[in-house]
Amino acid sequence: MIVNAAAALLERNRDRPDAIALIDDRGTCSHAGLIHRVHSFAGVLRARGVAPGTRMMLCAEDSIDFVVACLGAIWAGVVPVMVNPQLSAAEYRYLLDDSGAGLLLVSPAALPRFEGLIVPDTMIIDDLPDVTPIDLPAPATPDDVCIWQYSSGTTGQPKGTMHAHAAMIAAPGLFAQEVLALSPGDVTFSVSKMFFGYGFGNSVLFALWHGATAILMAERPTPAAVLARMAAHRPTVLYSVPGFYAALLALPDVPPQAMDRLRLCVSAGEALPAELCRRWQARFGVPIVDGMGSTEMLHIFLANRPGEIEPGTTGRPVAGYTLELRAEDGTAVAMGEVGELFVRGPTRALGYWNKPDKTDAVFVDGWVRTGDRFHRDEAGRFVYHGRGDDMLKVNGIYVSPFEIEAALACHDAVGEVAVVGAPDADGLTKPVAFVVAAPGAACDCEALKAHAKALLAPYKYPRRILLVDALPKTATGKIERFRLREWARA
Repeated sequence: MIVNAAAALLERNRDRPDAIALIDDRGTCSHAGLIHRVHSFAGVLRARGVAPGTRMMLCAEDSIDFVVACLGAIWAGVVPVMVNPQLSAAEYRYLLDDSGAGLLLVSPAALPRFEGLIVPDTMIIDDLPDVTPIDLPAPATPDDVCIWQYSSGTTGQPKGTMHAHAAMIAAPGLFAQEVLALSPGDVTFSVSKMFFGYGFGNSVLFALWHGATAILMAERPTPAAVLARMAAHRPTVLYSVPGFYAALLALPDVPPQAMDRLRLCVSAGEALPAELCRRWQARFGVPIVDGMGSTEMLHIFLANRPGEIEPGTTGRPVAGYTLELRAEDGTAVAMGEVGELFVRGPTRALGYWNKPDKTDAVFVDGWVRTGDRFHRDEAGRFVYHGRGDDMLKVNGIYVSPFEIEAALACHDAVGEVAVVGAPDADGLTKPVAFVVAAPGAACDCEALKAHAKALLAPYKYPRRILLVDALPKTATGKIERFRLREWARA
């Protein structure tokens, strides 16, 4: 069977040529315009002699040009390797060496970060020649590599994760269809950027497949920048991460036109605290669907559903995916018991580039071993307990840092919180909480300890509470717990 994921996406809206597909800081692009520009970029690659199968590092801010370059590469049989445009020169050196990219497509803003590096053939994303378009896509089989995404690197060096054409075509018919019910009437805005699997699915795969309009923003997402775009374009669906929803809630005033068409919010990247979910719904009247996905599975495979949201849970498996919770010996755990999450489904990645040992450890007999720990409640909903390497053993008993965080998060003085384990004076592991105060609030650490003690078993309360201005996070919004562990030991 011959397929091409770019062709499949573009074909979905060929009968709606004048409908707006994308909006960015420079203007709009219709579906007809997108098709022409994708074909033209494929022509640029061919004219430059870039052979099918070549890896093209795509390092650029979110824009219509980004989407054109990504889909144009796929159309030409070239494999886009999407990377964060805000990294350091040392990080780019690693990614260039690891990926073996034969072409670098870079934005003017990111180009200076490559100065002094040995780089492949380089093109500037907004300075491309006018060439003859390629109207026929490069043939591809379902299992051919389509794109690369790099993991966020919270557990070591980022890993190049390879996704097939079949996964790209399958993804939009799963979470976006069953849970979000996206349609051509929707306008979507992803705070998470497109180099990240979550953002790429939101703004490219889901929007194009279902005919929605995607808002793209080049600059770093701040509450002011995001609200300005929301007020101007009035999205119906907002995608973000828990920390950003907390930042928006901290604002005393939000323009009403930013929220007046919003029907649904989606949170991923890490588990959504129950109290944050409740506060958002109470203030804005719009539900947040909490979901879990991974780079290895391309997008969300476990989620709550609108109308069935239970704060503090991550819901049930998305149709098309199978999930299991397993004990350390590999056997299934009973209802209510904590186990490691394994998942399988049609968006499973092909593996990690040039890392056979890590591929074998994570991609197991058709399953993906996530490293995340959950239990299922009596209603079949999954409840998060943190990653396996984040679990604490206190007084000989395993403790979930997420449970402690949830207890502290419901205190009015707490804006954000993260908990890690650190040795006490006797060398025994105890919970340590890092707290960002809510705007205008004064945090009393002893009062917060008392609050936690009232809600948790005695051995679970944080022995130390440290006040910080902000929690360290990756570019994709995940808390860098390894850094917090370093702070706790300092």
